[in-house]
Amino acid sequence: MTLSDEEMNGMASGSGRRRAIDAATSVYLAGEKLDMSSLADDLGASRATLYRWVGNRDDLLSVVLSEATERTYRKAIEQAQGSGTTYLLNFFDAVMRSIVASAPLHALTTREPMVFIRLAFMPGAIESAAAHITAEVLARESARGNLKLTLAPEILGKALVRICEVHLYAPLLGGDEPEIDTALGLVSLLLGAENATGP
Repeated sequence: MTLSDEEMNGMASGSGRRRAIDAATSVYLAGEKLDMSSLADDLGASRATLYRWVGNRDDLLSVVLSEATERTYRKAIEQAQGSGTTYLLNFFDAVMRSIVASAPLHALTTREPMVFIRLAFMPGAIESAAAHITAEVLARESARGNLKLTLAPEILGKALVRICEVHLYAPLLGGDEPEIDTALGLVSLLLGAENATGP
């Protein structure tokens, strides 16, 4: 079977996109600033090709951060204990403390706070990743009889993520320190203390 030129270009584009995202992730994890010209050179591609693969710099950073968000949330699922509200509180506590301890994210937010605020707080890949996984957790706990939800998991998940984000990134919004305990208190209030079970 012979692939058409269009199919070959599509495969090359897909491969190039993944290579670009992986390379950009390496730059982010090293705590360095992402430069599109340098990234294109490292990939052996022109800037025009790189932009065709991944969009502009904000688009690429958004993907890198959304994938980092997914890794953080998936790890928190494994770490959290208990069930119902107790599990959700452990889950969000693990997420937020992991984010606070992230050296690459600290480097980015110190160097480019407004870029991060724009990417994190606007609807997009980062919010979608966090809200989607949170909705999964809510739906699972509800199906097990550990939570009584008054809103759809997707709606409640997005609301909980937003509450945690605002308090977690308080220093970027003019606050002094991340307000993790305040965020957890609001999560507990929204879920209902009567849902709490387990240790």
